[in-house]
Amino acid sequence: MNGAYPPEDLRSSHDGLKWAAVDPDVIPAWIADMDLPTAPAVIEALRRRANGDLGYPAWLLEANAGPLAEAFAERMSAKYGWAPDPSLVRAFNDLNQTLQVLLQIWTEPGDGVAVHTPAYPPFLSTLEVMRRRLRPIQFELVDGSWRSTVPDLSDCRVLLLVNPHNPTGRVFSREELVELAEHAERHDLLVIADEIHADLIYEPHRHIPFATILPERTVTVTSATKAFNLGGIRCSVAHFGHPGVRAALAAQPPFVYGSANLFGVEATVAAWRHGDAWLADTVALLDRNRRTIAERLPGSFGYLMPEATYLAWLNVGRPGMAEVFEREARVRLNDGAGFGPGGEQHVRLNFATTEPLLSELLDRLARAS
Repeated sequence: MNGAYPPEDLRSSHDGLKWAAVDPDVIPAWIADMDLPTAPAVIEALRRRANGDLGYPAWLLEANAGPLAEAFAERMSAKYGWAPDPSLVRAFNDLNQTLQVLLQIWTEPGDGVAVHTPAYPPFLSTLEVMRRRLRPIQFELVDGSWRSTVPDLSDCRVLLLVNPHNPTGRVFSREELVELAEHAERHDLLVIADEIHADLIYEPHRHIPFATILPERTVTVTSATKAFNLGGIRCSVAHFGHPGVRAALAAQPPFVYGSANLFGVEATVAAWRHGDAWLADTVALLDRNRRTIAERLPGSFGYLMPEATYLAWLNVGRPGMAEVFEREARVRLNDGAGFGPGGEQHVRLNFATTEPLLSELLDRLARAS
């Protein structure tokens, strides 16, 4: 089973942003890091590398970082029945960089980008800074599930699909993905499929890679960082199924977007090849935690158990409540306004923590509600 850091260790022995950015009496449940030790297989791989050869790796001149692409292809085949070509994989620092690269090489200022909203704030910020026009596909809560109606996408150049979805925790069904694929075909869209939360899905839901439905229009982006709590590792991959985007990237200078980090590759490969026992224990803990929230939080929080992720999307009925909860409950949450249309009356709670700490923060929120 996974161990757990006590709160005093999380504050004093670690310099992670999640805990360092709050006052000593505040419980942080905001940024998407876990309060859990790293998978032993990852630690062992990093130790082995640190005690060994730190020179140029054999894969240095390979844009896909060699073993990283192979490990990605193996994992997709074993877990999701998708056999991606490793030669079409490229390594990046993180998904935000990957999105910006794709928008830079494939779109122009003013082009429309369709995104399910509410949406991950850094993606929205990217669209704003790069002057790409947001086309919301609005999620609404219908009969106990998050649903959306796809609007006319004829004015768009890209569909940015986040599946599983952040912040709602929705896992798209095959029928929904097929419908989105039909829109992408009809309007000649590049589909950027962010599937970083795919390893954090709860039974009976299943992840379906979008590239299995529409391979030649899709660039799949993912990383081990969310499922294996490796946010500081700065390593991600993109599979370029879209031949036009592949050619556009190949036309760029070879190092203009950076290259893979030795330790990032080591950690990611170790996680994907040897970390599944740790991951199973972690998902079991997260499953218990999402159910505890349903049992313990008052109904006024408007909680729908997520189908994936470790993020609870709570409808608290009015804007600005994240500030209120931090001031009165001493719990830091993400304010929903930053997630764009549909987020204004919500807060996001990160429940990837120990069961005692989750119990304490839920007690605090209940008393402040």
